[in-house]
Amino acid sequence: MKTKISWKRQQLALGCLLSVLTAHADPEVTSWFTANSGKYARIYTSTANRTAGVSATTWTGQTSPTYAGVHEIDYSTSWVYLKSSGMSSFVMGPWGNPNLAKNQGSTIPVYRFPRGVAGTATNTTTKTLTGLSQIGFLVDGVAIYNTSDGFSYSHSSGQDADPIAGIGNGDGIWNRDAWTNEYSSFDFAYNHPPPSGQYHSHANPIGTRYLLGDSVNYNSSTKLYSENTGSTNLAHSPIIGWMNDGLPLYGPYGYSNPTNPAGGVRRMVSGYVLRDGTYGNTNLNATGRTTLPLWAQAAQGRTTLTSSQYGPATTYTSSGSGGSLTYALGHYAEDYDYLGDLGFTQGATNTVNGYTAAFDLNKYNARYCVTPDYPNGTWAYFVTLKADGTPAYPYMAGRWYFGNPTGASTTTTVMAADTPLTLYFKGYTNLPVVLSAPVVAKANGNVTLTWSAAEGGTYQVLTSTNLANWSTNATLTTTATNNVAATVESGVALTITNRFYKVQRTSVATFDTAGY
Repeated sequence: MKTKISWKRQQLALGCLLSVLTAHADPEVTSWFTANSGKYARIYTSTANRTAGVSATTWTGQTSPTYAGVHEIDYSTSWVYLKSSGMSSFVMGPWGNPNLAKNQGSTIPVYRFPRGVAGTATNTTTKTLTGLSQIGFLVDGVAIYNTSDGFSYSHSSGQDADPIAGIGNGDGIWNRDAWTNEYSSFDFAYNHPPPSGQYHSHANPIGTRYLLGDSVNYNSSTKLYSENTGSTNLAHSPIIGWMNDGLPLYGPYGYSNPTNPAGGVRRMVSGYVLRDGTYGNTNLNATGRTTLPLWAQAAQGRTTLTSSQYGPATTYTSSGSGGSLTYALGHYAEDYDYLGDLGFTQGATNTVNGYTAAFDLNKYNARYCVTPDYPNGTWAYFVTLKADGTPAYPYMAGRWYFGNPTGASTTTTVMAADTPLTLYFKGYTNLPVVLSAPVVAKANGNVTLTWSAAEGGTYQVLTSTNLANWSTNATLTTTATNNVAATVESGVALTITNRFYKVQRTSVATFDTAGY
């Protein structure tokens, strides 16, 4: 039993191969996760549905299905262009807030990253603060946000500002940490959407890391992801995202020796610690929130605080619009010190004033090191975790970018004007049909055909006994589920010696085309 692939299909496959070979030297082009580009984005609309495994492809704000994740990648000499729905291919939700994710193609039709920055030893003198919108994208097309949830303590109101408090965004001095304050609204992949609908990650994108095989477990019964902390054979994390400055973001595991892979792999350690006196730093539990750490003084442009700028005590409890709220250490970004500001040296175990510390990453959550993708070295960010696998501040990137953040949302007009421009990948309904070898059941002669497909596409199988004359059969028409389609031709192997197959798509269901 054989399958037939037309010469036209062979030509297309060769063109894709040449594109891959051309871009192979640049992981910024090749590292994007496109395996599930033909699947619809899905969410669990309730906890009960998540428990039951019942997901939806349409919901309030997303009235037509849209395809998951990255659906186009183009590149020029200076830029890499990304088109994405902004929603991953794992099932998202539910969230502990009323917001719902939606296709971001209408608001971010194209996003671009500077090409050629990774793999260099460039260190910009002037650093740029990360903002409240996307500071990069995960390789499955989900936006990366910084550590803040956009709100801070309001001294005059005696409580945190929040989306429903009606007191603005706060004083901007004691800024709420998103992981601590918004955790209850995250889904099991540790992501959530704001009112604008842009699904995004603040800390340890564990669902994306699972897709990439980065030492994460998934329980199909509970729908829970968990860090594989018991692994004794760690591999270097893959690139899980790209930041606006063109530098890669890796998962939490890197080479122990930054210049030699032979030294083994371990969890990268953050340079930030709580201000609890453990490293000889200020203990906010004793002094109250009356001073800012040095890094925050630089970020905010203020060195001292007046009494009207003090934050709440770590034992304080407020009763505001969101109910009772406690302010324990770790509630704010400013509750952390950077060890480098305390006299400790990155990349070494050293003792300062009787206190010993060792950490791998600088205040930007980056280091210069060799990686599997950059064997000659690159600056790179890393996800930071505690020893128990829970997220560690600053999670993915510090308060500043390490490099120059020229990456941003742009337009198709700008993209089209950048020449020469090379198409590297185009997914969703443009994916080629790849027909697997037919499976023959000897007992009944049934032939099972399976092929890659775009979800919502209807496909017709054509058959032939001589490769010259092809016929269609209404019983061999099927609609794809997820990104796979299959059908069975009953009993044919009992009566026909030679049988050839080819597949063509005849239609595709309506989908949300914004940004495609």
